[in-house]
Amino acid sequence: MNSARPRTNLHSVAMPESFAVGVLPELGVVPARMDAWVIRKERFGEPIQSFQRESMEVPEVGPNEVLVQVMAAGVNYNGIWAGLGKPVSVLDVHKKDFHIAGSDASGVVWKVGSAVTKWKVGDEVVLHCNQSCGECGACNGGDPMACEEQKIWGYETPYGSFAQFCVVQGQQLLKKPPAMTWEEAASYGLTYFTAYRMIVDQAAVKPGENVLIWGASGGLGVFATQLVKMMGARAICVVSSAEKGELVKQLGADGIINRKDFPGLAFKPNETPEQHKARMDATKKLGKAIWEVIGEKKGPDVVFEHVGQETFPASIFLANRFGRIVICGATTGFDLTFDVRHLWMRQKTIIGSHFANAEQCQRANHLIHRGQIKPVLTETFTYDEIPLAHDKMMKNQLRGTVSCLVGTPRLGLTNWKETVAAV
Repeated sequence: MNSARPRTNLHSVAMPESFAVGVLPELGVVPARMDAWVIRKERFGEPIQSFQRESMEVPEVGPNEVLVQVMAAGVNYNGIWAGLGKPVSVLDVHKKDFHIAGSDASGVVWKVGSAVTKWKVGDEVVLHCNQSCGECGACNGGDPMACEEQKIWGYETPYGSFAQFCVVQGQQLLKKPPAMTWEEAASYGLTYFTAYRMIVDQAAVKPGENVLIWGASGGLGVFATQLVKMMGARAICVVSSAEKGELVKQLGADGIINRKDFPGLAFKPNETPEQHKARMDATKKLGKAIWEVIGEKKGPDVVFEHVGQETFPASIFLANRFGRIVICGATTGFDLTFDVRHLWMRQKTIIGSHFANAEQCQRANHLIHRGQIKPVLTETFTYDEIPLAHDKMMKNQLRGTVSCLVGTPRLGLTNWKETVAAV
């Protein structure tokens, strides 16, 4: 990481037009404008091109909303998708001509809407990224993820966390772990809460089961590995290097498999007969490696999927009889091709999963507070380096979780009082 940027003195003007990145206003003072990293249609492309700094109006706060000054923001792949304008343009989804990405943040409550009663100015929080209407049957007695108005904040909404301020629904706020730094607290929400719903609720992993985790050293995988171990199951972790293998070993992996030992494993559209044979040979070889970890000739009971097109055929083939394949995304492609006979003849189940509801996020966050699950923050970037962080993620040059400093002046600070003193 580059050294943190210098800070100026505490800003004390009652109602400033704006304050520069590197300046902290008095608690609760809302400026008219803010600095933000903005995506627009005319510059869709890779992160270095799509993310540009602009001065934007600070968003208005509705009755059920909260304005948060962002201390640090987490980096996720949905920022890359937003900048590419693929598979859909998120600007067409939320009907704005701009997009501020970022679905993870730690920060300080700066202003509360008239209907918000559980939070006050000055509260130190982390954010979960599920938004819903709060009024339908799914939101009241059901699962808010079934709400017809459900959205992922910072992706399907215009004001995400890569700005000095963000606006969120009051129900999105969670207590920040007091001893955790701003950068650590910003790094875990989206990936951890997604993995929690997948492992705990959707796949309902049981003690003694075997779980195959693709991309185990990435943002989703590091939490899946910890959750699987916490639930008394065995984690079989697929990584792409010895270094990444060491990381998941420290998290308790029972078996570590380097996918580079299986050339030809990835499915590619329009494969030739020769490529198909090479892929199936590599898949069977991987299956034998899994048998060695399990200790008998059987596949994993659960496959943790998020890679998509390249790995999904292998996931279907490798899962044990009555196995469950739980999937939350598809970073290598959304059109999935597989031999369905392996699904019905061995009675396997494909389970879709999408982020988590507020109650699941709260349950998961309690585990962070207790130290039972830990963020795996491997790199922190400055505010100026936000496009670079996304570029490195797009190029698969990162592991664990990653965050960027926004309002905090340097690494290692844990609360507002300490942060002001450091300015």
